Amino acid sequence: MSATPVLRVEGLALSLGGKQVLRDVHLQLDAGEHVLLVGASGSGKSSLLQAIAGLLAPSAGRIHLDGALATDGARILVRPERRGIGYLFQGGALWPHLTVERTLDFVLRAAQQPREHRRRRVAELLEWVELSGLEKRRPGTLSGGEAQRLALARALAAGPRLLLLDEPLGPLDGHLRGALLSRLGDLQAKLRFAALHVTHDPAESAAVATRTLTLDQGTLAAQDGLHR
Repeated sequence: MSATPVLRVEGLALSLGGKQVLRDVHLQLDAGEHVLLVGASGSGKSSLLQAIAGLLAPSAGRIHLDGALATDGARILVRPERRGIGYLFQGGALWPHLTVERTLDFVLRAAQQPREHRRRRVAELLEWVELSGLEKRRPGTLSGGEAQRLALARALAAGPRLLLLDEPLGPLDGHLRGALLSRLGDLQAKLRFAALHVTHDPAESAAVATRTLTLDQGTLAAQDGLHR
């Protein structure tokens, strides 16, 4: 028997402000997959991520997470914070008033983790993203690469089975993009989460991707073969 997909999207449609943004989207991701999502600006890529995360209610279709129905038409059955999804935004979207360690501890407290577990987990996460020693720093004092690594650690803090990435490499220069992609690939191999990755440059991220999907006018229009 095949394993249950981490994500299955069936016939998803979404309208915003009277305009249809997504139409009849079907998508499946398995554990360990890293799927690139490409398409022109305004094609609905970020809206698809937000619908999967439970931040937008579709007009039709279903979203299953680990086999459980999370969204059924316009009904949000599982709240965003209960979906087991990590979200890495463009620019990081870090909380400027929280230190590095408090940023991660906040996520773990929200997940109702006990104090001693939170302490160990924060140390582990900082080691994963090579930020040990910067616990007391605030985002405004970090370099661009450090800030995005912190955002990655925050997205992975609660151990999500699915990671959504919305052009997280956009603010970084070439060297930092390569370093973050390498770290992301290493962590995905270690933790076996599935990743859906919106990017404007699929060639840049091909080293970590298993396949690429193209969103065209709200519909998944094309799919290439396996990258690896």
